Amino acid sequence: MNETRTLTFAFMDPPFESERTVTFFRLLDAALARNTNVRVFAYEGAVAQAFALQAPHGNGVHGRDTEEEAHPLTKDWIAALQRTAASKGLNFEWINCGLCVDERGVNEVIPGCGRGGPADLWRFASEAFNTLTIGTR
Repeated sequence: MNETRTLTFAFMDPPFESERTVTFFRLLDAALARNTNVRVFAYEGAVAQAFALQAPHGNGVHGRDTEEEAHPLTKDWIAALQRTAASKGLNFEWINCGLCVDERGVNEVIPGCGRGGPADLWRFASEAFNTLTIGTR
């Protein structure tokens, strides 16, 4: 890891269920904008944030097809954050809790996201200058 400071985030909300997800991604983006390395440990429902098989959908109630609806997918937000970090020479590491992944069957993740366990969160927090945990309640 380079000499830039690192922030660790622990997140547990599933995609599309809460406004906390949008706030979480805004915090990650703000950290990268301030030239901070980012590490994420996703657990519980948050392991589905990076699920590679997410698919956009239309909205028949509003008469919009998939393209018109432009439904944002969390896997795409993560990929955009990865690109932002890479363009700035920053590190962006995303680790999913393997037990949580197995419980939910979301084993297929986008490139650049990995699988680990609670020891990774411990390591992340130990090496970071600060850790933010965003719980579900």
